[in-house]
Amino acid sequence: MMRLKKIAKSKTFLVIIVLLAFIYLNNTSMFSKPISETPKLLAHRGLGQTFSMENIQNDTCTAERIYKPEHPYLENTLASMEVAFQNGADVVEFDVHETKDRQFAIFHDWTLDCRTNVQGVTKDYTMAELKKVDIGYGYTADNGKTYPFRGKGIGLMPSLTEVLDHFPNKPFLIDIKSSDPKEGELLAYHLAKLSLERQSQLTVYGGDEPIAALKEKLPDMRVMSKATMKSCLIPYIAVGWTGYMPQACHNTQLHIPEKIGPWLWGWPNKFLNRMDQANTRVIVVGGDGSDFSSGFDTPDDIKRLPADYSGWIWTNRIDRIAPLYKKDKD
Repeated sequence: MMRLKKIAKSKTFLVIIVLLAFIYLNNTSMFSKPISETPKLLAHRGLGQTFSMENIQNDTCTAERIYKPEHPYLENTLASMEVAFQNGADVVEFDVHETKDRQFAIFHDWTLDCRTNVQGVTKDYTMAELKKVDIGYGYTADNGKTYPFRGKGIGLMPSLTEVLDHFPNKPFLIDIKSSDPKEGELLAYHLAKLSLERQSQLTVYGGDEPIAALKEKLPDMRVMSKATMKSCLIPYIAVGWTGYMPQACHNTQLHIPEKIGPWLWGWPNKFLNRMDQANTRVIVVGGDGSDFSSGFDTPDDIKRLPADYSGWIWTNRIDRIAPLYKKDKD
C-alpha cells in the first residue's frame, strides 16, 4: 500500500514537472525572434509641449504646468504632426471632438477653457468659428508670469478632414474623447467615405460606447476600448500559457503599461509574436496603467524596456526618442 502511494506521488510530481516545463518553454522569449529590427514609435498628439504628471487629475489644466518650451509646436496641429513624421514617427495619435456643424475638431480637452481664449466645448462652435480660436492662449511655464504661445495659435485647430487630406497616406490613431455612442456613429459616417485602403491605415480608440457604435458601422476597422482590451486580455491571462489566442485578441490594438507587461504570458517577444500573428498591434505605455498618456520621453525611460523589445512605443517626445533608434539603424 505504501509503495502504491509512493508511485502515485512520484507520478503526480512528474506530471507537475512536465507541466511547468511546458509552460516555461511555451512562453519564454528565449527562442522567439523580435517582430522587427527596432521598435515602432507612436507620437502622442504629434509633437507638443510636455508637462509635469505629478498629482494630475482628469480636470487638471495641463497647459498651466508645461515645462520650459524647447520647441515651438503645439499638440494636435498639422505642424506638430508634420514634424513628428519628419522626426521618425510611425504613427501619430490625435484627439477628436464633435463640432456644432457635425464635423470633428482636432483638440484634446473636454472644454476649451484651459488652452484657448474662449470657453465652452467644441459643440458650441462651428469648425469655422473654432478656426478663429487661439489654441496657444493658456500655455504657461512659470505660473502665469508669461504666456509664450499666446497669439500664436490662431487658426491652428484643424478638422479631421484637413488632417486626412493633408496626410493622405500616413497612419493615425484617432482618439474619440466623448462617451456618446452617437459620436461614434458620426465618426464612422466620416470614415466610411474613405477608401478601404485608407481605412486600413487608421485605428480608432476611446470610450466603450462610441467605439462599439463605430465598430457596428465599420466592422473591419481596427478599434480599441477598455471593453475590447478586457475581452482580449482576461481570457489570454487565463489560458494564454497554452498558446491559445482568444478570438477577441485578433485585429485589435492593446496599450500595455510597462509594469503590467511582465505579467503577461510570453512577455515580451513571445507575446508580441502571438499578437502580431493575430494582426494585433501592441503599444507599450509608461507606468502602471493609472495614466495611459504616460510615455517614454527620455533616453532613461527607454532603458526601462526589455533590451530586445521590438513592439510599439508610446512617446510624447518623438524628437528625443526617434534618434535613439535611427542611430541603431545607421
